Amino acid sequence: MSEPTCAPEAVGLCAERLERVDGWMRRYVESGRLAGLSVTVARRGEIAFARAHGLCDLARGRPMARDTILRIYSMTKPLTSVAVMMLYEEGRFQLDDPVTRFLPEFRGMRVLTGGSRRKWENVPAERDITIRDLLTHTSGLTYGFMESTLVDAMYRDEGIDFQTAETSLAEVVAKAASLPLLSQPGAEWNYSIGTDVLGHLVAVVSGQPFDAFLRERIIRPLGMVDTDFHVPAEKLARFASNYAHGEGGRLTLIDDAVEGRYAHPRRVASGGGGLVSTAADYARFCRFILNRGELDGVRLLGRKSVDLMTTNHLRGDLADMGQPRFSESSYAGIGFGLGFSVMLDPAKAQILGTPGEVAWGGAASTAFWIDPAEELFVILLTQLMPSSALPLRRELRVLTYAALVDQAGPTARR
Repeated sequence: MSEPTCAPEAVGLCAERLERVDGWMRRYVESGRLAGLSVTVARRGEIAFARAHGLCDLARGRPMARDTILRIYSMTKPLTSVAVMMLYEEGRFQLDDPVTRFLPEFRGMRVLTGGSRRKWENVPAERDITIRDLLTHTSGLTYGFMESTLVDAMYRDEGIDFQTAETSLAEVVAKAASLPLLSQPGAEWNYSIGTDVLGHLVAVVSGQPFDAFLRERIIRPLGMVDTDFHVPAEKLARFASNYAHGEGGRLTLIDDAVEGRYAHPRRVASGGGGLVSTAADYARFCRFILNRGELDGVRLLGRKSVDLMTTNHLRGDLADMGQPRFSESSYAGIGFGLGFSVMLDPAKAQILGTPGEVAWGGAASTAFWIDPAEELFVILLTQLMPSSALPLRRELRVLTYAALVDQAGPTARR
């Protein structure tokens, strides 16, 4: 495992307080609630804390490490959003363009108003879905796993699941377009397959398969050497198994590292949740965002594009847009940009943080946040589903922010 590149005090963090993170990690492993986890804390371009505890594979006794490869699920979404913004910068489209300009299957969408699975009531969509709607999860699309609405049930009935589909990206998108929307485009925030649709959009606009575009234009240029849509045979020994809490809270295997579906190339590259990655790789992506589009001399986006991505695009916060809570977190005081949540008001969110901080997480309890004002990013990696099983993100947020002991910004540097 890579060692930190600086002493915490050199970047305004308290080493003693950061050790609380280590104790917190050990308690989760020793209690059996997590098989293993890793945490990375970086500030001002230096890694101040990088620890791993426990196992990434209980059956084989393999330790969790900084180079352990894990399913990052929805932490894929920011990379897909960067791909969209790269094409936007090339003048291929405007963010308020209707997606029907490139994906005609979304013409004439209907919005569910009631009824049953067999006979649903609906009205016409008042306008087409735009590219920005897809980026901000305000398109009216949804996810089948939500299991809370009639439209969710239709997704399950029709097999609209980009993680398990064995057809093609285009076919799954077309099937989703044949079903009604959950709400009028732009009216509500509903977490959705919108970023998977954007993956297909990237393929159509670029003329290149989505997975190839992501590898060639983002993953390789950023030096993310272990990030991909599957794990090759020579790296399977570093891949983590995925778990859930079973009877009595005991960890139960739900996807084996060696024999699971990530051991082979996938038919559908999910822009919403298909990637695997490591702590070291995702730290490179966080640095790229914190540097406003550039890393180690490689610029993929202009700084103004990153500024736009990390700005709230909603009318108020997520609670104002119909989503008071998601996973284990309250969404009062939290907005959404183009691929990330955006902290608006820590007091309203009732959690430590900074206005302008961006974040997101994955279904297996992974998370990251980037705080430009504090020149800080934090990465949490583990493999436990669902992400609401434990309050990991909120607890780690408090522990890491409590370790900040200097004044933020350039004036603090000496």
